[in-house]
Amino acid sequence: MARYFDVHPQDPQPRAISQAISMVRDGGLIAYPTDSCYALGAQLGNKDALDRIRSIRKLDSKHHFTLVCRDFAQLGQFVNIGNDVFRSIKSVTPGAYTFILPATKEVPRRLLHPKKKTVGVRIPDSRVVQALLAELGEPLLSSTLLLPDEEDPLTQGWDIKERLDHQVDAVVDAGDCGSEPTTVVDFSSGVAEVVRRGAGDPSRFE
Repeated sequence: MARYFDVHPQDPQPRAISQAISMVRDGGLIAYPTDSCYALGAQLGNKDALDRIRSIRKLDSKHHFTLVCRDFAQLGQFVNIGNDVFRSIKSVTPGAYTFILPATKEVPRRLLHPKKKTVGVRIPDSRVVQALLAELGEPLLSSTLLLPDEEDPLTQGWDIKERLDHQVDAVVDAGDCGSEPTTVVDFSSGVAEVVRRGAGDPSRFE
């Protein structure tokens, strides 16, 4: 059964955050709220959790996983980003956007798009996520909590606990955080291409 952590969305309890991240460090898979919708999260090098995410979501090898980062200093360790692209991303960050960029050698190969060698990165505007990342000290490997054959992501912590009780190790519930995934912008060619329209305003990149 999954542990259940009920946290305040603006002032998350340090003890609950610490316990959830302790489970991540021990190889666990958590469901947690972001500034767009709930996501599945695990430690960067955790192959077992990666396989579990693929199984829960029925993902193929071409799926772009996302590294959820605390700030630009952290993000810059994992993707190659030129000055023009940096300025474009900086103007909407933190926020409900995911950016696809060429990965550095710091990113495990199993996370990369098999042909493009790219990975998704984002910096959410969420105090709960920032608290989790501060405690972990590195990005969270993440994927939107969108189940197969369903159009919308799961949005309620108790519902996630009920439906994924034996598939995740913990659920961090901070209330309803919205049901629209991030807007995804592919910068892998150096030019912005909106590949998914979502919670972030895509007009800036069109």
